[in-house]
Amino acid sequence: MNEPVGQYNPPEKTRVDIDIELNKLNALLSPIHGLGVFSRTAFQSGDYIGTYWGTKADEISPYTLHVQNEDGTLFLIEGRDLLRYINHNDNPNAAFDGIHLFAKTVIQPGHEITFDYADGEGIRFPD
Repeated sequence: MNEPVGQYNPPEKTRVDIDIELNKLNALLSPIHGLGVFSRTAFQSGDYIGTYWGTKADEISPYTLHVQNEDGTLFLIEGRDLLRYINHNDNPNAAFDGIHLFAKTVIQPGHEITFDYADGEGIRFPD
């Protein structure tokens, strides 16, 4: 069984959480790379998009989010929800605050949601 590292405890997803995220997001073929996360609804700058849910990871993989705790310790999360498909962009429209993803700009329905893998607390490393 995977154990949490540092202060991270994976959030428990309820059926309501999953339904809300499914109504807000789609995983579709991306012109950037493979699958991407696309908005099904409009987001305003600062809006909460979702939480990167998963299990503790010991190794970096294509779906790993690298997060720093308040005490400076690092942990990896192997994504288990739609946000695992979020792609990189040098000019992203979203950013992570820990494991929570927020819109940086207005995101219209049908637009791909992206973040800068090297910016802020969340870093997903490509293989």
